[in-house]
Amino acid sequence: MELKVAAKHVHVVDDNAGFCKAIEALLNQFGYQVSTYPTAQHLLDRLPNDDVTSCILLDVRLPGMSGPELQQRLLELGSTIPIIFLTGSADIATTVKTIKAGGEDFLIKPVSSDQLLPVVERAMLHHHAMLIQKHAREAVLSRIATLTPRERQVFELVIRGGTNKHLARALGCTERTIKAHRHSVMEKLQVRSLAELVSVAERMGVLTSATASPEKR
Repeated sequence: MELKVAAKHVHVVDDNAGFCKAIEALLNQFGYQVSTYPTAQHLLDRLPNDDVTSCILLDVRLPGMSGPELQQRLLELGSTIPIIFLTGSADIATTVKTIKAGGEDFLIKPVSSDQLLPVVERAMLHHHAMLIQKHAREAVLSRIATLTPRERQVFELVIRGGTNKHLARALGCTERTIKAHRHSVMEKLQVRSLAELVSVAERMGVLTSATASPEKR
């Protein structure tokens, strides 16, 4: 799936209708798509698509579920959309708590365009990078899924540092057969060297799961 930075969506959660209207008008001028929500529950009822480059502008104090509570709920739902908190007064304790929980930034109202726009764009770039990594990992996992059971065993042993001789002894076959399986694994995973094979597995976070011993699967 090709990701496009141009498709950028800002979700504004704030119970101040005037503020939402002003922010929407500002962001529209700079090419952002904007959706507004008067409460946290309204956003949860229309949960944003995590695969669209986005960010959330979230007021700390909301009727019903608070901003930090919504942040926690979104984390539980697996959302990766960056959250920029907005508040009418500085609260160091809340700021620290939300940033530690993964908040992108914390802005004090009233917010000028010079303050808001760079933070929004940074959040967009952050989310876009996360989506690229996510889809790259999914592509690697998809290619790993095409391996035959024996190729999967060879893959697991190779990325743990096993030699052809060791693999042949462990799997009860000839080194020539192991070489053929290794070649097939490299082709299916679209890598050209052992170092690249290990690097891809490690970088995409599949090294640990892929190296579980065959007996335990």
